[in-house]
Amino acid sequence: MIVREVYAKSVLSKSKVLDYVVNPYVGCEHGCAYCYARYVKRFTGYMEPWGEFVDVKINAPTLLQQETRRKKVGRVWVSGLCDPYQPLEKRYNLTRKCLEILLKRGWPVTIQTKSTLVLRDIDLIKGYGNVEVTLTITTADEGIRQIFEPKAPSIRERLEVLEKLHSAGVKTCVMIAPLLPKAEGLVREVVGKTDYVLVDKMNYHYADWIYRRHHLEHAMTSKFFRQKKKEIAKLLEKEGIPYKFEF
Repeated sequence: MIVREVYAKSVLSKSKVLDYVVNPYVGCEHGCAYCYARYVKRFTGYMEPWGEFVDVKINAPTLLQQETRRKKVGRVWVSGLCDPYQPLEKRYNLTRKCLEILLKRGWPVTIQTKSTLVLRDIDLIKGYGNVEVTLTITTADEGIRQIFEPKAPSIRERLEVLEKLHSAGVKTCVMIAPLLPKAEGLVREVVGKTDYVLVDKMNYHYADWIYRRHHLEHAMTSKFFRQKKKEIAKLLEKEGIPYKFEF
């Protein structure tokens, strides 16, 4: 793993997903095969594979202090080009420092992660009503997860995080994205642990070779996504869980 400490020029950026996005890191140790964020390799100069490099924006909290003073308050996505709670966060604490700034100044925040490390900051997160945590869980099958996300926490670990956050009064969301095979099994697992569910399909082709290698080509087709959409919607409605499909 190549870790490079860098000084960013800005950290609070406009986003097409929410109002703003904060990325304390560029690159992600999880290195998930399908991740759209690997496109940043075009701009970082790294020759190493995705998941084997991370830029650490060591001045991110200082920049955020300055930028939140002069920009209009809006909801902030933490994060878009990395998991904000990837293992390096244990050493650098940039995500926590940024959250402290945003939440204490009244900025609403949506945290998106696959990591159990988010529980480290539950004391901070549960103290503010304008923060929600989205756990990305793409399948209910551990074998499928190992194929696409071998370096990320297990499904069971993420479900335990979800339950602990929800029990602590934190607003939670499950993001099933990308929608992988056996994802329908997640519905019964998240009952009573989440406020709502978001679902999206595979929108990029970085992992096409993995589908082919493991004979999962059927899970890339429009037919597969139509069928799973109907199946998952029916299960969510049965359990009374609010949901939204992004396709």
